[in-house]
Amino acid sequence: MLTMIYRGILVFMALFIVICMFREKSFWKQAGAAMVLIPMILRILMIK
Repeated sequence: MLTMIYRGILVFMALFIVICMFREKSFWKQAGAAMVLIPMILRILMIK
């Protein structure tokens, strides 16, 4: 049960990061958001 809650929180945060990434005009800020997003996606998929 806690795993599903954890995954839900991560999905919410990942969606928020993706939205912010596409709204941002600076390439470097987009790249930084992508670097944060990659480990988050791996955690959602339970890949270590």
